[in-house]
Amino acid sequence: MSKPAHWLVKSEPDAFSWDQQVKHGTEAWTGVRNHQAAAFLKAMKKGDLAFFYHSNEGKEIVGVVRVVREAYQDPTDDTGRWVCVDVQAVSPVPKPVTLATIKTEPKLEGIALVRQSRLSVMPISDAHWAVIAKLGGWKG
Repeated sequence: MSKPAHWLVKSEPDAFSWDQQVKHGTEAWTGVRNHQAAAFLKAMKKGDLAFFYHSNEGKEIVGVVRVVREAYQDPTDDTGRWVCVDVQAVSPVPKPVTLATIKTEPKLEGIALVRQSRLSVMPISDAHWAVIAKLGGWKG
């Protein structure tokens, strides 16, 4: 069995926040309408971990979720073209990692969060995952 991959998923906190994710426990990650982001959802495997990022307001990584159900048809999509995955809250990040911190950390150069800032789902390399986890005090 291959080791879990790492991802980052973004949500506007006024639409769906980390607190809501924690309250719900497991939630379908719906509403992705970008082809590249949807391809990343399709690549996610059960057990993969993702940083939960508050976009627009806050602009920071605030938690970690685990993929508990692989890609299936997004119930919010009437066309049947888009997919979602189910994610489960793992834990908050003890010290939220801001976009400003990510942009100034040399070890995070080239990270998709900065290169493709509008993408709502993106892969995170093992090296970048380790740096962000350390910055956020997440021992996972």
